[in-house]
Amino acid sequence: MKELFIDAETYSDIDLSKSGVYRYVSSPNFEILLLAISVDDEPTKVYDLKCGDKLPIEIIEAIKSKNIKKWSFNASFERIVLSKYLGMEVGNYLDPSSWYCDMVASAYLGLPLSLENVGYVLGLEKQKLSVGKELIRYFCKPCEPTKRNGGRTRNLPEHAPEKWALMKEYNARDVDTQKEIHNRIKKFPMPEREWEYYHLNERIQDYGIALDMDFVAHAINCDEINSESNLERATEITGVDNPNSPKQLKEWLIEQGMMADSLAKSEVKRLLEGATGSVQEILKLRQELAKSSIKKYKAMENVVCPDSRARGLIQFYGANRTGRFAGRLIQVQNLVSNKISDLEYARKLVTDENLDEIQARYGSISNVLSECIRTAFVPKKGHRFIVADYSQIEARVLSFISNSTDNIEHFAKGDDIYSLTASKMFGKEVTKTNENHELRKYGKIATLACGYGGGIGALRAFGAIALGIKESELQGIVNSWRNANPNIVKMWWDIDKATKHVASTGEEVSLYGLTISYSRGIMFIKLPSGRSLCYCKPRMGINNFGSECVRYEGIGVSKKWELLDSYGPKFVENITQAIARDILCEAIDRLEKKGYHIVMTVHDEVVLEVPDGESSVEEVCSIMKENPSWLNNFPSACEGYECQFYKKE
Repeated sequence: MKELFIDAETYSDIDLSKSGVYRYVSSPNFEILLLAISVDDEPTKVYDLKCGDKLPIEIIEAIKSKNIKKWSFNASFERIVLSKYLGMEVGNYLDPSSWYCDMVASAYLGLPLSLENVGYVLGLEKQKLSVGKELIRYFCKPCEPTKRNGGRTRNLPEHAPEKWALMKEYNARDVDTQKEIHNRIKKFPMPEREWEYYHLNERIQDYGIALDMDFVAHAINCDEINSESNLERATEITGVDNPNSPKQLKEWLIEQGMMADSLAKSEVKRLLEGATGSVQEILKLRQELAKSSIKKYKAMENVVCPDSRARGLIQFYGANRTGRFAGRLIQVQNLVSNKISDLEYARKLVTDENLDEIQARYGSISNVLSECIRTAFVPKKGHRFIVADYSQIEARVLSFISNSTDNIEHFAKGDDIYSLTASKMFGKEVTKTNENHELRKYGKIATLACGYGGGIGALRAFGAIALGIKESELQGIVNSWRNANPNIVKMWWDIDKATKHVASTGEEVSLYGLTISYSRGIMFIKLPSGRSLCYCKPRMGINNFGSECVRYEGIGVSKKWELLDSYGPKFVENITQAIARDILCEAIDRLEKKGYHIVMTVHDEVVLEVPDGESSVEEVCSIMKENPSWLNNFPSACEGYECQFYKKE
């Protein structure tokens, strides 16, 4: 026995989509209903655990063994539910080192993240059965009690024997489909180093991060009280039945002489600029009532495990193609920034539910609740957080791979890239404090917006107008940035030419430490780390602007598999973000090997739970700044701080 291919069908009265698998299995009503297993190349066997089947001892030992590979599509799910089945307690799970995930292996090749969609894209003979969703709804979730079903809250096999037989067929088909996918994609294996990173991320998810659930409960209460008060005030002012209704509120605004195309966040902000009196108050109340970030507190309630830790918040290879980590459940990748200087006092006011003082001191209750979301993440007793963040990592990588030597030298000296960029753009020295300091904002917005071929639209998207930059100045900023960074611009079009050549001829091209090649319907861009970016079925085409471009198949903005256009700057963006991700993975690996407990990664930031009195910010940043063996002389920089609750400094 060398490999097991596994798929589990389970029941729980906890909503998996909201809670994640770690909380899902904590229900006392959780159980595995069916377990389909294929051993090596043997036919798939379904164990009907709900109806009395027992797993053979050799299968149980294989599941526990560190020497036998277990494959599944979304292997985290099968590993955690089998941990529960084997009687393991919360926080103690099967060692992930022998578990491998065909979903991750598919994502590495730029394929979708669902078994059904991968099967469709690959045109498999054995597709996932389409009746699966209905069967899962019937057997795997609670049902509504009705007279017709005798008032029961759960459907069992005896309630629908024909459906149960189909459920077993569905369970077996998932394994057969997964095996067919596995056999197709193993022709392009993911590097072993990537599997090590996958296992590392699984250990981080198993460890989890503590939540201050007392604070969370008070925050939710504060929001409910505040929302009720705001609704009452809005009703009092407008007289409408439902002030939360955009239609009703727009009609009221028209009666007050204000036209509003929508009540979206950006439009309300614009309307407020000229508003006075009751209209101004209503628009401010609309901002308060529309705050969605408070939902993260509810998400914390859904996700938290019985030991007050949240798990499964970060998905490995969640960002298709570049391989970056993605947020799940609480979505820590888009937490509101905290600007309140006295966060500890703000937390106390929330815990005391002192809304009057919050309003008087900070002006907006909903803003305070939003900015305090980060602080709900706390270290366990006797520990503190050390937060370490790579400084301007993408700008550094982009300058490094494009051989922009001036930028690299300034990075190595610790110079401020935004001031440096502004100095090159305007031909005069710009620092944070000298007489030209106002020009720094132009350097910052240009660095963020223009590095990947962005023009006027990108500047707008990155908030140039909000920074006080005039519309008439935007094109000049784009031109100045490109003139100041000729090597980056050159790299865009060198990569553009190379990818077109490979897509047209299939011939390999090497440049900028990268190798671009074609094999069996995939274009690969091999990175310095040895990992590759993958583009399915590349071909030449014409984009919406009438220009020749490389087209490939992938997941679009609509989350559907479609034909996508790309060009040099976009490929450079993928390359830069992927290299930055590889640098982060190497750092996380080094930190774990030195005994640090990583509880969370957010973009280019690592959060560590460290015993009081041990380690220091300087030690952690020093480890982070070590360069990988494949990236010599890279001007890495890292900043960090300590805190008793998570925050952004």
